[in-house]
Amino acid sequence: MQIIHPLADMTHWSNEVIASGKTLALVPTMGYFHAGHLSLMRLAGRLADHVIVSLFVNSLQFGPSEDLSRYPRDLQRDARMAENEKVDILFVPIQEEMYSSDFNTRVRVAGITDTLCGKQRPGHFEGVTTVVAKLFNIIKPNYAVFGRKDFQQLTVIRKMVKELNWDIEIVAHPIVREDDGLAMSSRNTYLSGEERGKALCLYNAIQHAKTRFAEGVRDAARLKSEIRDIISVNSGVSIDYVSVVDKDTLSDTKVIDSQSVLALAIRIGGTRLIDNCFIANDSDASN
Repeated sequence: MQIIHPLADMTHWSNEVIASGKTLALVPTMGYFHAGHLSLMRLAGRLADHVIVSLFVNSLQFGPSEDLSRYPRDLQRDARMAENEKVDILFVPIQEEMYSSDFNTRVRVAGITDTLCGKQRPGHFEGVTTVVAKLFNIIKPNYAVFGRKDFQQLTVIRKMVKELNWDIEIVAHPIVREDDGLAMSSRNTYLSGEERGKALCLYNAIQHAKTRFAEGVRDAARLKSEIRDIISVNSGVSIDYVSVVDKDTLSDTKVIDSQSVLALAIRIGGTRLIDNCFIANDSDASN
């Protein structure tokens, strides 16, 4: 595996691969890999001839009071893990090259970024789409692989790719969970033992939603009220949102159907966690 830092070197490597007729799959990350990231890398390896993993803690997607400074970082650890997954390139861009002192361009997908996490974190998705657009232009992948835990992000990026006419297939990987159901996240490292136990209310809420759907419940307002009750019994846990939305438009759904996604966001202490599921589906496998 090769580690590349300069943007020009990354573009040169990609151009040579493209000229040879081989395919590229990109896995964009902010690093501090866990089993979920490794699953994305394996999927990328099944899709394309070469796999590039980008590792960049993107300052544009963090708000002024968020966790940019304490976001976990360990390049040597990440490099070992990526190499074990037979990644071809670990692309670690230089901050000053990605965003020069006079960098003022932003890529914004309007509408669907104004709800859910976008409502709670103003400017977040503008930072996400800007950095992903830059990565797509630098690397020109055939495929880009994202985890479905960040469901709104996945939907936003798919819309951006479609509307900007990039010839890139966006591939979603199902949510990877711990044995007890907690969705894997680099931010789980922030949780104390007690907080981690309380974080399981997210998975409990998802299981409740699936059970209630199987029992015939289709009223989204009723289900959301029940889920709020499940989460609220945990002291120290605050709810950012409990929403039932259409998978494509992210608009609120009144009647639950096969297109309905339960989207959850909570805060435990200083840690914000998200999770989601297709309510009518028995697994996390749906795209």
